[in-house]
Parts: sequence; C-alpha cells; structure tokens
Amino acid sequence: MKRESFKSRLGFLLVSAGCAIGIGNVWRFPYVTGQNGGGIFVLFYLIFLVIMGLPVLTMELAVGRASRKSAVLGYKALEKKGSKWHIHGWVAIFGCCMLMMYYTTVSGWMVTYFFKFLTGSFKSGMTTEDTAQAFSNLLGDPKQMAFWMILTVVVGFLVCSRGLQNGLEKISKFMMTALLLLIVVLAVHSLTLSNAAEGVKFYLVPNTEAVAAVGLKNVITAAMNQAFFTLSLGVAAMEIFGSYMGKDHTLAGEGVRICALDTFVAIMAGLIIFPACFSYNVEVNAGPSLIFITLPNVFINMSGGRIWGSLFFLFMTFASFSTVIAVFENIMSFCMDMFGWSRNKAALINCIVILIASLPCVLGYNVWSNLHLIGGRDVLDSEDFIVSNLLLPIGSLIYLLFCVTKWGWGFEKYCEEANTGDGIKISKKLRPYFQFILPILIVFILIQGLI
Repeated sequence: MKRESFKSRLGFLLVSAGCAIGIGNVWRFPYVTGQNGGGIFVLFYLIFLVIMGLPVLTMELAVGRASRKSAVLGYKALEKKGSKWHIHGWVAIFGCCMLMMYYTTVSGWMVTYFFKFLTGSFKSGMTTEDTAQAFSNLLGDPKQMAFWMILTVVVGFLVCSRGLQNGLEKISKFMMTALLLLIVVLAVHSLTLSNAAEGVKFYLVPNTEAVAAVGLKNVITAAMNQAFFTLSLGVAAMEIFGSYMGKDHTLAGEGVRICALDTFVAIMAGLIIFPACFSYNVEVNAGPSLIFITLPNVFINMSGGRIWGSLFFLFMTFASFSTVIAVFENIMSFCMDMFGWSRNKAALINCIVILIASLPCVLGYNVWSNLHLIGGRDVLDSEDFIVSNLLLPIGSLIYLLFCVTKWGWGFEKYCEEANTGDGIKISKKLRPYFQFILPILIVFILIQGLI
C-alpha cells in the first residue's frame, strides 16, 4: 500500500503546528509567564525552544521521514538487527492514547464555553463567584461533560476517517487559518482596552523585581519546561507527520517554521489575556483557573463581551481540536501499519477505545471525585502527570539517543536525513552538544518533574 502524503507543504506545516499548538501553549504559556515575572521568562523560553525543543523535533521528524512508517515500525526499519529500540514505539502510542484520555475532556470544556457565550449563558453583571460557580457546575455534571467529550471524540475520528488529505489536512488548514485570524483580531481588541499598556509592559518588559521574588533558578526551570513541553515531543505525535513528508526541505528549516507558528500563537495568547486582565483589575497569576473563571468574568464585563467571549473560546476550541485530530491520526496510522487495518476500521475501533478510556477523567470530578491517585492527584492530573512528567521527557531522551549514538541509528545517518532538501542544515560540529549536553538537560527536566 502506497504511503499517504500531504497535498502541500503548507498542509504539512499547519497540521504539524496544529499538533504542537494545543491547550498547553495557549492556556499554560500565559499563566506560567504571569507567575514567572513576564519578559525575562519569555526570553529564556525562546532560547530553550531553539537549543532543546528544535533539535528533538528534527530527530522525531527524521525517524518518520527516513522510515516512512509509524512509531514501532519506524524504529524497526532503522534500528540495528537484534536491538530493542522499537519497544519505545509501543510506549509512545500508549502515551498518545493516555494523552487523549484527558485532552478530549478539556477540549470539550472549550466547546462548552464557546456555546455558553454564544447562547448568552454568561450575562453582564455576573461576579467572579458566579463564573467560578458556572465552572463548578460543569465539573459536577457528568452528563454534560460526557456529551461534549463524546462529541469531540466522534467528530475527531470522523475527520481522520476521511483520509490524510481530505480529512486531517483539509480541516487543519481551515482551523489553523481561522485560529491565526481570530488570534490577531482578539489581540488587537485587547490592545485597545483602557490600561492595556500596563498589561503589555508586565508581559513583555523584563521585570527584575518579579524574577527576584520567584527566584531566577525557578524562572529558568519553568522556561525550560515550557519550551520542552510545547511541541508535544516524545510520543511519536510528530514522527507520523515526518513519515508523510516529502524530501524537498531540510528538517531543521521545517522545524523552525513549526516552532515559529507555535511561539507566535503562544505569545499572541498572552497579548489577548494580559491587557484584558490589567484593564479589569484581575490577578494575572491566577494559574490554571485563569481561562475558565477569570477570563469569562473579564469578557462579561466588557462591551460586546458576548461576541469577544465566543470568539476567544472558538479560538481555544480550534487550538485544542487541532491537537486531538493530529494525535488521533497517529494512533490510527499505527494500527493501519501494524495490523493492516483499513482507515475506517482503525477509526471505528479506536473511537470506541478512546470513548471508554476517556470516561474516568469525566467522572473524576463528580461520581469519582473522592478518587485520588498519584500523590493525591485527581484522575485528570494523574493522567497528565504520567504523560507530561514521564512519557514526554523519557520518550524525547530515547529519540535523542537513538539518533545520536552508535547503538541506535547513528549521528551520521540522522544528519544525512535531516539535511536532505533545501533549507537550514544541521552542522556536524553540534555532535558533542547533542551527545553529551542535550541528554543532561532532558534528564534535568525529568528529575524536576518528578520532584
């Protein structure tokens, strides 16, 4: 069977960026920036994105493009006979499934809020207590949460069942174009609010006092974490798109474009959120509750708030759903490669599996609210801990070692694949950095995450 491929280079870039642009950088980036003193954090984030995120991204893409296969078979095609690197392929797919066990629920929250704003459930004059109560009511209602989660999963697999070009690529192009337009419109609107300049200053101007309060070491660690996690590396989510790529452009060049799109959306999200928070005297370091409690309250109280709230959560829906369909594509492609299933069979079986597997997260806030798993965390946080703190860093380390050590595929072969085509080349002088320094940085992130 001939390997499917993208219709256009733009399709590849938008789908790959869509996979990277998720709730993580639109929701997490602004609040982590808020907690870590603004501008200096953003600067460190950009440095770590280039020196850590980008190299591992090219490695994952290289394994995919050289093998033209999904996770397990990709390793098998490139590893030396008798070696066991391909075992990580199974772990990576498990990681993708686990990510979708809670990501589909959070994606469902975004759609819920879009509909709440659209239908006028959030009304002018509501207090922060009212918006907090609205979120509590959502979490306490298993039927409502299950409905939006099921809708997300079913629509996601329907899109992927239509094929790479007609499903994933077509929908991602539309969603990502809409997302980029929405984010510019929302940011421009936020910048016109009274007191917006204070928000921008807090966000992008380096503030040494704020950094001193948090501690420079903590700011640097937070920036490393964010730069590392923003690209969803280590669970073969990017490898699959490498396997659909052409050989016309170098992987570093394409990687830079994916990182640039990802970062543009993250930074613009901050330009929407901080000016709005400062204009309405809202705490900017509110943490994860920022998006579901603080921001709805801000939108309700601005003129035309119903429209701005609807647009914001439509943008959030596109950001989360682009990741959902990209990861579904990876899971399906794995089943098609490994078991010889047709695309429709892979879509149907995986749809049923993910629906059942996503239920614990939905029930974890109501029926099973007393269930505490890893270190007293609830279901969603436990699942997220396993994916974010274990599977992503360990997976990235395995891809790295596979690509740069003589026991794996090897640095020469990786470089040759990465540098095929026009664009930015990876210098062989980087070999010591890739072999000795980069693994230490990733191990540091892994240990920090476990502490």
